[in-house]
Amino acid sequence: MRPIGIVLTSLILAFVIATPVAAQSGAHNRYKWKDAQSNLHFDDALPNEALQFGYDVVNSHGLVIKHVGPPKTAAELKADADADARKAAEKHVHDEQTKSDQQLLAAYPNESDLVDAQKAQLDMLDQNIHATQISLDSQEKSLTTMLSHAADLDRTGKPVPATLQSQIESLRRNVERQKTYIVQKQQEKAGLAQKFADALTHYRGLRTGAKH
Repeated sequence: MRPIGIVLTSLILAFVIATPVAAQSGAHNRYKWKDAQSNLHFDDALPNEALQFGYDVVNSHGLVIKHVGPPKTAAELKADADADARKAAEKHVHDEQTKSDQQLLAAYPNESDLVDAQKAQLDMLDQNIHATQISLDSQEKSLTTMLSHAADLDRTGKPVPATLQSQIESLRRNVERQKTYIVQKQQEKAGLAQKFADALTHYRGLRTGAKH
């Protein structure tokens, strides 16, 4: 009979110990909210009014275990969507910059490689400007000669041939175009030089970061 008594005692103890746990697990959460007049309410069920104004989920001890806000307005939803779009755009820019930086470091392992590549592009622009300047000088010289010839004809009372007038006008247009082209290329070179200087500074920063 003694073993049976021990077993019964153990079962009773297990029941006593388990009872508070069972009581606790049987406890259910409640809902707390304030209405439009800021009156506080508690309920076991979740009414539509609570959904409208937002509510707290509280446990059997009255402690808030979850807060649910009121539904967002159309303006708030749009603001959230705009914020998400901005974050996505910023992430895209960041990802593209990271990709570009990786390509830059891969293409130019050493600073001298980047500097040489930049110099080659600037030299190409210089050659283009120089060649255009030579052509411009030649055309300006031809234009001066034609204008002088036309002036001589005019002084002697002779008509200026239509072909000569056409050549003069054509040369004038070419001279203006080439002057404009040279100015544009000089501006392009200045902008490119600044861009290359910024790129070199950025490259040095990347190299320093890579070393660390």
